Amino acid sequence: MAPLAEAIDVRKSFETLEVLTGVSFRLERGETLVVMGGSGSGKTVLLRIIDGLIRPDAGSVRLFEQPIERLSEDELLPIRRRLGYVFQNAALFDSLTVEENVTFPLREHGDVGAAAMRERAVHYLSLVGLDAKVLPQLPAELSGGMRKRVGIARALIGQPDALLFDEPTAGLDPTNSKMVGELISELGSEVCDTAIVVTHDLELAKAVADRVAVLIRGRFAALGRLDDVLGSRDPEVQAFLSGEAR
Repeated sequence: MAPLAEAIDVRKSFETLEVLTGVSFRLERGETLVVMGGSGSGKTVLLRIIDGLIRPDAGSVRLFEQPIERLSEDELLPIRRRLGYVFQNAALFDSLTVEENVTFPLREHGDVGAAAMRERAVHYLSLVGLDAKVLPQLPAELSGGMRKRVGIARALIGQPDALLFDEPTAGLDPTNSKMVGELISELGSEVCDTAIVVTHDLELAKAVADRVAVLIRGRFAALGRLDDVLGSRDPEVQAFLSGEAR
């Protein structure tokens, strides 16, 4: 079976700063790939390139067997709708209620009625452990962990083929970080079984990863099963993992 996503020698620079210097990988259907790296290593840039939000300078990205790097926004839209993106810090709209935030993707595309949107919002909020009582609340009225859950529900409401998580435990205490890891695992087994998780959180990687990639100096210094990466003899990989374990 063809991979859901594939990157081949992807490169990206911003002015004189080389961020990605040749990244290649395959995301198989039914797996969770965790991409780790330090702050500023290019993890989020890579995730946005995969989603078509940023175009690579060189290399190729394929989603659902289709190259996307030269597609127009109109051509990208139906492909992007098959992915659910969970932004760092949830990125909720402050002036919108939880219901309006969760249903925002459906309202943007205008192909679901109001009653069906509300019903779907309640359903996906329940999957992330929230009930209908939160629908009229604003993001400022929610805890950090609850905002994360709302962001995940918004990513799920379009019934995507894969989820993209950008630093899902950033800013959370250990209890809420563990909760997010458990939630990602539950969603993987019950709702959406394919995901890319970008994180610097080693404990999250241990909780959810089928495979792990470590991004150092614009390339994957390691890519493989979790135990293989943890046992890597590459000094840069071990230095990174040792730092994250402290």
